[in-house]
Amino acid sequence: MKPAPPWLKRGLLALLLLAALWQGWYVGWVIWWKWVDPGMTSFMSQRLDELREKNPRAVLRHQWIPYAKISNHLKRAAIAAEDDKFVDHEGFDWEGIQKAIEKNQKKGKVVAGGSTITQQLAKNLFLSPSKTPWRKAQEAMITVWIELFWDKRRILEVYLNVVEWGEGLFGAEAAARRYFGTTAAALGAEQAARLAVMLPAPRRFEKNPYSAYVSGRTQLILGRMQYSEVP
Repeated sequence: MKPAPPWLKRGLLALLLLAALWQGWYVGWVIWWKWVDPGMTSFMSQRLDELREKNPRAVLRHQWIPYAKISNHLKRAAIAAEDDKFVDHEGFDWEGIQKAIEKNQKKGKVVAGGSTITQQLAKNLFLSPSKTPWRKAQEAMITVWIELFWDKRRILEVYLNVVEWGEGLFGAEAAARRYFGTTAAALGAEQAARLAVMLPAPRRFEKNPYSAYVSGRTQLILGRMQYSEVP
């Protein structure tokens, strides 16, 4: 068997180096954001561009607040609704992923994702809403970096501050003021549960946040919140 030509070896080495540099860029930001609060995420930037196509003066509603000023009800509700094994897993809920696959196969289409809070955060910080295999693979890599360098408290703090809660609406503080006229610190249990129910499709649910579906799910999440372990 003939050895690979030098140009092929150089090409492969260049590709490996480029991939390492690309991942290093993500790692650098993950380490930076361990101590510095993100101002604008990739998801925010994309949504802002969409809004400014309709209105060049559009701005996002977003206000960062520290972990201690976010209601424990909201922390419990988000975990109960989105990732009930949050404090125990290392970024991936393999059982949840398997259940999502089985559910999707039964329905014949994608109806469940199985993404953890850390995976959702990785997507929001760096990537796009697309569901391509490449995006999912990169999301998995970033999830590993976040879990490696951050503790669970920091992950939940950043998640609740950057997650989308409506058209141009990001973070717990903006959501609490928009839907309930209060602060994130003052959210009650039912208010928190209702906000958590909106997370999978906030721009759809904001049109009718008191629909029968949202109200029914709110009661379900309320019942599960007492079992949520908060970091």
